[in-house]
Amino acid sequence: MSIASELQDLIQNGVRRMGEIEIQTNVFNHAFLLSHWLDAESARQPDLGGLEAHEGPQAARDISTHAEDGSYRFTKGQVNLRRGWVMTLADTEELRQALDHFYPACVGLHLAHRRGTLDVQNLRDKLNRQTGMYRYARTISDAGAQKLVQQVCGPAHQCAKRILWRIDAETPLEDSEASRFMGVPGEIPESEAIPLLCREACNHFVAECRKAAKAEFESKDG
Repeated sequence: MSIASELQDLIQNGVRRMGEIEIQTNVFNHAFLLSHWLDAESARQPDLGGLEAHEGPQAARDISTHAEDGSYRFTKGQVNLRRGWVMTLADTEELRQALDHFYPACVGLHLAHRRGTLDVQNLRDKLNRQTGMYRYARTISDAGAQKLVQQVCGPAHQCAKRILWRIDAETPLEDSEASRFMGVPGEIPESEAIPLLCREACNHFVAECRKAAKAEFESKDG
């Protein structure tokens, strides 16, 4: 079964949210209508609520590149998707393409996770592959890495993803808002959303590991 077909099944079973995107069906003869979830009611109006209108999935890449204040969104999982737009889509394949632009590969990650086939890379495995200036990140302590998860990850720090990785195979993440977050921003039942999944530490987290490892070394040296 194709990803588009599986996505269609999810929609038919009540899924209507992915990240900050609200997915509405059969609105004004459009198969799908996307908007920021906070603009969903406006998007249902006959004039599309005066929102910036886009037809087809192509504009999703540009919409998701910068936040409302113009700052660059260094990861598409940030909880700062700009508002004020609406996108109409003709079919499920266009929906798949649009969601992949907004949240690259996240539909496929969710489907693989449901099947139990998703490859998750733990933090130590990720850090041990680093070279050059980031090689120093390998030296971060477990305690330092645990603290960094709480300082960098989760909705409190603009990350909307559910963390699936551990420190290593024997060391789970400590309980915190970041480790508990299920990847569904906004007030909506989890059964009505496709969660955003983090299967490995992002490059931003690796860079922060390098900084923290250096601080740990300097603290011991002092």
